[in-house]
Amino acid sequence: MKTIIEPFRIKAVEPLRMTTREEREGILRDAHFNVFNIRSRDVLIDLLTDSGTGAMSSLQWAAIMRGDESYAGAESFFRFRDVVRDLTGFDHILPTHQGRAAERILFELVGGPRKIVPNNNHFDTTRANIEHSGAEAVDLPIAEAADPANRHPFKGNMDVAKLEALVARVGADRIPLCMVTVTNNSAGGQPVSLENLRAVRAVCDRHGIPLFLDACRFAENAFFIKRRERGYQERGIRDIVREMFELADGATISAKKDGLVNIGGILLIRDEALAQRADALLILTEGFVTYGGLAGRDLEAMAQGLEEVVLEDYLAYRIRSTEYLGERLLRIGYQIVEPPGGHAIYIDAGGLLPRIPPAQFPGQALVCALYRAAGIRSVEVGSVMFGGKDTPPPLELVRLAIPRRVYTQSHIDYVVEAAAEVYARRAELRGLRMTHEPPFLRHFTATFEELA
Repeated sequence: MKTIIEPFRIKAVEPLRMTTREEREGILRDAHFNVFNIRSRDVLIDLLTDSGTGAMSSLQWAAIMRGDESYAGAESFFRFRDVVRDLTGFDHILPTHQGRAAERILFELVGGPRKIVPNNNHFDTTRANIEHSGAEAVDLPIAEAADPANRHPFKGNMDVAKLEALVARVGADRIPLCMVTVTNNSAGGQPVSLENLRAVRAVCDRHGIPLFLDACRFAENAFFIKRRERGYQERGIRDIVREMFELADGATISAKKDGLVNIGGILLIRDEALAQRADALLILTEGFVTYGGLAGRDLEAMAQGLEEVVLEDYLAYRIRSTEYLGERLLRIGYQIVEPPGGHAIYIDAGGLLPRIPPAQFPGQALVCALYRAAGIRSVEVGSVMFGGKDTPPPLELVRLAIPRRVYTQSHIDYVVEAAAEVYARRAELRGLRMTHEPPFLRHFTATFEELA
């Protein structure tokens, strides 16, 4: 069967508002050419992010009614804790209101000046929280990650030799932990193999460095392992997920991705002393340890979502739907990060628009063009998101992130048709100049003007 069939029925619908090209032109100008400033009602297909934008199941909505809103010791926390413990094997489980809250707590405790935190690729909020602590975030992707057309099956892997070299150069005492992001968002949503995780773990063990996962999309990563890594084809998704987490000393998780919820995060820690310090900081900034800034109903929805995300029928549909968009864009002529990632398709905007230099933000120019053409909101992953230094990022990308269980195949076909129109008119696209640059996470609130 080649038709992608959604493994669910639609029970509720939300109307979309159509806009004209002239309306979108005005909206884009009023937003200062930053689509984060556009109201959601003015967006037809929203591919800005897959974080917190998914549709919850009937069982999740039912679980919400069971929420225990007690300040301390709520039954909803214990249901949530038991699901996470069974899935990951961790005993110390802290809920937070979202993933970056878990990152902030972690790096406030272990970061600081002269500290260095390696990763296969830090994403934006992780890097910002590390740098806010005074530490340095270092990316160590494999060489294949820099080539969009390379179809390495685990292009999200960390370069283990580079990790060894970094430890030798700066000393293990300056590295409070090593992190691996699964899947690797900045590298195109590419998966990390268990073989690579074990190799990174071995380096960390030799030097006494804790290994943490940025595990926002752990289930999607596990599905890629089952599909692509030798010896795992007959293993269950839950077993693969457990093996991933057993290699780690801790993890930060935005449950707004593979938790299938609209809000929520998790901090996992094995070290008892560090866990006690995290408890104290969470109480200071998030709430009590049994709710972590969330309502009991949110904990219930998250627990149910973590049960549903490891179902193989769901994951097969999820990954195949993303592949479908990537294959159609390749057919038009776009170069994307290959093979298609789990949660998003990444277009090589630098290759598409070679006459627009990184200083004029070719990715942002493509983001604006997609909105102008069809009301599609996407996000730049290039010199706006990761620039601001002397060296531009290796790739100028535009990410089309697919919300979970939200859009049908006809929605994606509409995106493809709009992308074909933009591709045909790519010579008309113009670069931009940044008119306001915030000190942190500038892509969220920066403003631009188009160049003549």
